[in-house]
Amino acid sequence: MTRPYLVRILIGAGVLGALALFMATLDYPWNWWVPWRYRSLFLWGFVNTMVVSVGAICMGFVIGVLGGLARVSKSVVIRTLAGYYVELFRGTPLLVQIYIFYFCLAAVIHYDNPMIIGMVTLAFFSGAYITEMVRAGIESIDPGQVEAAKSTGLNERQTMRYVIFPQAFRRIIPPVTGQFVSLIKDSSLLSVISVRELTKASEVVNATTYKTFEAYLPLAVLYLVLTYPLSYMTQRLEQKLSNGRK
Repeated sequence: MTRPYLVRILIGAGVLGALALFMATLDYPWNWWVPWRYRSLFLWGFVNTMVVSVGAICMGFVIGVLGGLARVSKSVVIRTLAGYYVELFRGTPLLVQIYIFYFCLAAVIHYDNPMIIGMVTLAFFSGAYITEMVRAGIESIDPGQVEAAKSTGLNERQTMRYVIFPQAFRRIIPPVTGQFVSLIKDSSLLSVISVRELTKASEVVNATTYKTFEAYLPLAVLYLVLTYPLSYMTQRLEQKLSNGRK
């Protein structure tokens, strides 16, 4: 085992030990049978969170790539529309967007599936951030490569497809993966429209049993189970890409 891993384990054990000592001082009747009794509720919340997150990640990535390409388009109209989209979704709180999508836009089209509506909202929200990541990745490529590609006979579309975008894609992988981690955590806000994800499950358990710690501590652990693999993957990708540039 390498030294960094040993240090992380020791620090983690120390933090957990300090947390356990702190909780031991609380005058609180602990009952850890509560999470076990409501395990099916937590399980379905975990599954629903995964479904919503994966769907939003896929749609958000597609929206972000298209938006990023639109942001560097030579068409003023397309660039302006993409800019408005980014400013709108980055400049307003996600909670407000959830309310607008669910109570306004969904009502206009007479659609009432909070899980799908929440997924679409998260996709557009994360897509705005991915749009800027894609734009920055494309603009970071040396303009000389565009000229070199055109000198070989490639047109603008071929240059973007075979020369520019593959290089930009490698550069945006770490920040995009980090955005996916944030999206999973942001999915907790969907509880306000009664999506039965993890946060909603914990709220139901807390309201039923009045066991706040037993309802919300498992929530934190389950979110870590979802986000830590992506966070670890992001770190490894950054290290790999950094070593590849040396």
